[in-house]
Amino acid sequence: MNESRRAKLHALDLRVDRFLEPTRNFKPTIWLFTTATALGDFGMLWHIVGIVRAVADRNRIYQALILSSLMGVESLLVNQGIKPFFRRQRPTVKGDTRFKIRKPRTSSFPSGHASSAFFAAVVLSRWSTWPAIALWFAFALTVATSRVAVRIHHASDIFAGAIIGAAMGIVTRITLTFF
Repeated sequence: MNESRRAKLHALDLRVDRFLEPTRNFKPTIWLFTTATALGDFGMLWHIVGIVRAVADRNRIYQALILSSLMGVESLLVNQGIKPFFRRQRPTVKGDTRFKIRKPRTSSFPSGHASSAFFAAVVLSRWSTWPAIALWFAFALTVATSRVAVRIHHASDIFAGAIIGAAMGIVTRITLTFF
C-alpha cells in the first residue's frame, strides 16, 4: 500500500476513534460494547441466535446446524487464511482499560468479529423476514463497532472485516440455493 493510502486510512482510523471516545466514558455504552465484544467472541451471539430460532420453531434446527458449521468455516478462513498475511498491530494490546475484554491472539486486520457478524447477518437473512433481517444487521453493526470502541481494532479493520464477511455470506447464500 502506498504512503498516501496508508495516511488516509490512518486519518480515518483516528477520526472514528475520536468520534467514539465519548462513548468510552458513558456507563450504558461501556456495558453495551463490552457485552457485544464478548458475545462476538467465537461467534457466540450467532450460535445463540441459531439455537433460539430452532427452539422457537423446530423446523429451524437444520438452519441452526448449517449456520454453526458455516461460522466455523468462515472463522477458519479469516483467522487462519487471511489474517496471517497482514499481521497488523492492534491499537492496544489488551484493549481500553475501561472495558473488560478477552485479549486477542491474532493480528488486527481484518476484524474477525466484524467478518463473522456480517457473514452471519447475510446468511440469516436468507431464512428471515424484514424485521428479523434488520435485527441481524443491527447486531452485526453493534458487534463490529464495539471492537473499535474497546480499542482492540482500528476502524479500517472492521470495515474490511464487514466487507469480507458480507461477501462470504453472499457467496454462501448463493451456494445454499443449490441445496
